[in-house]
Amino acid sequence: MRRTRWGGIADGRFEASGFFRVEQDEGIFWFVDPHGGRFLSKGVNNVRFDPDNIRGTDRVPYGEACLQKYGSRNEWRRTVAERLTGWDFNTLGCWSDEIVAGAGETPLATAPTVDLGASFWLHRHGQRFPDVFDAEFEAHIRQRARELCTPRRNAPELLGTFIDNELYWSPDWRGHDELLTTFLNFPPGRAGRVTAITALQQHYGEFAQFNVIWHTPARSWEALHALDGIAAPFVRTAPGGDYALLEAEANRNPRRAAFAADCDAFAAVVADRYFELCTAAIKAADPNHLVLGARLGALPHDGVVAAAGRHLDVISFNCYSFDPSVLLDAYAAAGKPCLITEFSFRGDDVGLPNSSGGGPRVATQIERAGAFERYVAAALIKPNLVGYHWFEHADQPAEGRFDGEDCNYGTVTIKDEVYPELTASMSRLNAAAEGLHHKAAAARPAA
Repeated sequence: MRRTRWGGIADGRFEASGFFRVEQDEGIFWFVDPHGGRFLSKGVNNVRFDPDNIRGTDRVPYGEACLQKYGSRNEWRRTVAERLTGWDFNTLGCWSDEIVAGAGETPLATAPTVDLGASFWLHRHGQRFPDVFDAEFEAHIRQRARELCTPRRNAPELLGTFIDNELYWSPDWRGHDELLTTFLNFPPGRAGRVTAITALQQHYGEFAQFNVIWHTPARSWEALHALDGIAAPFVRTAPGGDYALLEAEANRNPRRAAFAADCDAFAAVVADRYFELCTAAIKAADPNHLVLGARLGALPHDGVVAAAGRHLDVISFNCYSFDPSVLLDAYAAAGKPCLITEFSFRGDDVGLPNSSGGGPRVATQIERAGAFERYVAAALIKPNLVGYHWFEHADQPAEGRFDGEDCNYGTVTIKDEVYPELTASMSRLNAAAEGLHHKAAAARPAA
């Protein structure tokens, strides 16, 4: 099987363009590499000499071990680049040292994030999600995109750009807030809060009709604007699993159904504005490359998925489970290719606590390798998949990193010792990935 220098399948199905793009062939989505090869992005996140400090200290145990082992950062880069391509990976995932991409004999694609939304809300007190209605939001993201994307606009190795990582879109492991209740609880006078209340006022007209559903202590729209906090009258679970059935049962209560409709309608408006403005900002700064989405941390409501499909080149999401099929099927409704941007399995046999962090735990490294194989094999038969990125390159410190995570996520230990069972499985599946994905065409029902 002849391959391009990027690792794509060189079978003449696509023309070279000099940059990565996405195409469909026989109903199957693919990246197309700069030389026209059919390409699946097989990546590893956080490939860095200095990935994690021990929490509360300046110590970076992995970097200390690698400095002693290799003598220099550049020698580490060369070794790691050769190791990754030797395992048939072709992409440096998020938060990686991009110099590694060109440090070996075979180039690696890069896939950075520019944190457009996150960099905005971090400067606004009292926000959990960027206020996309703020008068300064668009100017901020355009300036940040110019600074971070314009220098890469001619880079052939750039797979594309991620907008953000795991913004809070809907109820998930972090809480039960909806985007609507999030915006309603911005400080009084904030643009997003005013927009949310205005949308409710346009929908209900009379305040009394709104308050039948929401039961606030206010007695007018003006008083609602002035409230310190606006509590949600109901709580919804996170989308996914039996969500539709549970929602249908719960929404037999007309008040709750009206509340759910309010939340869904507003989330769709926020998502449409967010994805439209962020995609436009990146494309203005770099018209040559793909916008790879926002690395969704949990499946959001349908209106958010639909908005993503309208504006993005690729929908990206993180999926810490044993099988990504349910999420790949859910995102297929958007009609865009999908990139799994984080997944991992943690083994309990290497002495790390695994006490704080996402993803399944298994007993041994052999089970960990088997979980990887089953996960990737299940993903590859989905026509909308265009890649998968493992989290992460090296294990975390046993003492915990900045947020307390202390897990066996690595392809290597914190002393840079390779996990042989896992990386053998990675090599095997990575080498077979394009063939397995192409078979998805044969599995599709006839039109």
